[in-house]
This record gives sequence, structure tokens and C-alpha cells, in this order.
Amino acid sequence: MAKITDVARRAGVSPSTVSYALSGKRPISEETRQRVEDAIRELGYRPHAGARALAGRRSNVLALVVPLRSGIHVPTVMQFAVSVVTTARRYDHDVLLLTQEEGEDGLTRVADTALVDALIVMDVQLDDPRLPLLRALDLPSVLIGFPASSEGLTCVDLDFRAAGEACVEHLARLGHRVVALVGSPPEVYVRQTAFAQSVVQGFTAAADRCGMSSTVHPCEPDAARAVAEQLLREQPALTGVVVHNEPLLQPLVDAFEQLGLRVPADLSVTAICPDELAESVRVPITSVALPSAEVGARAVELLMKKLDGTAVPESTLLPPRMTERASTGRRTVS
Repeated sequence: MAKITDVARRAGVSPSTVSYALSGKRPISEETRQRVEDAIRELGYRPHAGARALAGRRSNVLALVVPLRSGIHVPTVMQFAVSVVTTARRYDHDVLLLTQEEGEDGLTRVADTALVDALIVMDVQLDDPRLPLLRALDLPSVLIGFPASSEGLTCVDLDFRAAGEACVEHLARLGHRVVALVGSPPEVYVRQTAFAQSVVQGFTAAADRCGMSSTVHPCEPDAARAVAEQLLREQPALTGVVVHNEPLLQPLVDAFEQLGLRVPADLSVTAICPDELAESVRVPITSVALPSAEVGARAVELLMKKLDGTAVPESTLLPPRMTERASTGRRTVS
């Protein structure tokens, strides 16, 4: 790997002159700058991120802002992160992972370091306090998630509203008339997390449109038995459940069966979750896939276009893709 001294030797200048050419801290002649740039190109020299940033060049680093707040399912979030990292490498970019609560001050700090070219922001809230800053920053950004207003932003995600609707419509086609949504932990809704709110909106709208009786139940990951008992107590005619809470999927199926309901003979279950999770449950679950690989890749691709000055759409909503498995069947009328 070429060093700055190799570049200096090839260009016939001192290492400090190479540094000045990169950082712009001191003026050098255009002829000397050209010799330095030619030497860098011939030797394949890669200056460190800070030097490139000081020179106004790209650092080839993206920041992925993933605050690991309570109530999120870390394995699922990390699938998005892996996709971002893998795709970024195809564009010769590295990824700086920020897992702390990066509010406005945190984003300003990252932007001011000049060590990243752009931002990808996750765990977006409907009225996210970071939005005014993201709109004002010179640094390009892409949100994985849709706030209440996406004007002036670039957003990409699964169409979670349509996903909620798809689960209900599937149950309606099978003749189910009483359904429940077992959703994310309560704190996710308290924060007004966008994707969770969108699922509720889609679930409720589709149930109303289909003339179904429906309820929504936020649930902690360790409360499967309690929520199953509550649902059967409050909705004795319940025959269909939509689950949007990954760690709860297998425990909830077990809890219903322990209470005397067979899946799918007595109760049909659908979910919004990664395909591999839906397939791993003892009774494979009919589900809308969570396309983490595609969403992460799209986010990076949109950023690369923005960095190159190419116009991109403000909104990219991926349509839901449902796979029918063994957990759903026609409603039986006794």
C-alpha cells in the first residue's frame, strides 16, 4: 500500500507539500498540485478520511444512525445494517455505525467532523425532532422510514400501511370476521415510531372496509400468554390474528395452543416479519416479508445518486409481498 512518502518521491516534492495539496491548508502552485494528483493516481494512494475531507473530497464513509432504543428488535435492525454495509462496499464506501440516541446535537457533531459523506437514518418517528436539521444540512441523507411529512427529504421503506392491509384482506378472503393485531411493545407507539403506526393504520382501515371487528394490542415480547388470554376473554369469537412483533411469534402460537386453539384449524395467524423467521415457527406463518436487504440497498443507492448530483424521488415505498404458509385457513363455522 502506497504511503504519503511514496507519493512525495514520485511527485518530486516533500511529504508536507503532499499534505498541503490534500488539505488545502497552504497554497501551492497548480503545476505542483497536478504532479501530486498524478502521483496519487499512479500509485493508487488512498489518503485517510480526515485528509480527504479537509480537501473537500469524499471520505468514502457513510454514517448509519440506528439508535438502539427500548422496544426495538435488534436482530431485525441488524439485517438492515448488514445490507447497508454490504451495498456500501460495492460503491467503495465504509459505514460508520451510530447506535446512541443521536438527536440534533449528535447529527450536528457527526456532520461537523467532515468524516462522512452522507447519512442514513433509521427508527424514524412521525414527528421526528431530527427532521428540521436533516432538511437544513448540506450533507445528503436518506431516511429508512416515513415521517408524517416527507417533504424535502428522501425516504425509503416497506409500505407498512399496505402490509397491514394485506394481512387483514387475506384473512377476510378466508372468511374471518373477528381479528386482532398483536403489535410492537408499548414504548414503540409512545414514541410514534412511523412503521408501527403505519401498520396500525393499515390494519384498522382494512378491517373497517371489510366490515370486520378488530382490536389492537401493543405487547411486550415476554407477554405472549397474557395477551392471548386477554384476546380470548375480550373477543371470544376471535379467529384471525396479525402479529407485528418478531420475538413474540412462536411464543404466541404456543400460548394459543395451550389455551385450546389449534393453528390454523381454530385460529389463523399472519405476520409482518422476515421470511426466515416466519418459516422457522413450528407452524410456518403466512407473512408479509420484511425486505431488509432491498431497503438497505435502496437507501445506499439513493445516497450514491445524491452524492453524484442526480435527482432522486423523495419517496420510495416497496409494495408488500405476502407468502401463504400453513398458519392460515378458512374460518370454520360451528
